[in-house]
Amino acid sequence: MNPSILFVCLGNICRSPLAEAALRQECMDSTLNIIVDSAGTGDWHAGQPPDERAQAVAAQNGVDIGHLRARQVKASDFRDFDHIIALDNQNLRDLKALRPAMAVSQLSLLFDHVAGRAGEDVADPYYGAARDFEQTWAEVSEAARNIRKWLEAG
Repeated sequence: MNPSILFVCLGNICRSPLAEAALRQECMDSTLNIIVDSAGTGDWHAGQPPDERAQAVAAQNGVDIGHLRARQVKASDFRDFDHIIALDNQNLRDLKALRPAMAVSQLSLLFDHVAGRAGEDVADPYYGAARDFEQTWAEVSEAARNIRKWLEAG
């Protein structure tokens, strides 16, 4: 069975698509056959591509995310994904509130997968500058490396 991970932030145009892209890139040369997606707890960006600054930092790192489209978390995600990983504590709280009674997904924070950073938020770069998106890319990439290793270890 292929492991499946859903990354979740607020609007699904900055952090979560970058986390999705970083994990896809990290697993490209791996033997893992992983299912990965991203979504937001909010719906106001539904159908839109990632923020242009997110697209730019991903492209600088060899990944095209222009084809991705924002979507809102839905009840079936809690059944369809093994792991739902929130990018911050507020979205984790929102996911816990949205979680249906029969959910199978394990919930966690992205930084729960980085030594010494458990419980921390990935800062939202939306109101920031290009350097904030670069910092987000560095953080989600570090987490992606750890998640790949964790999944490979079984």
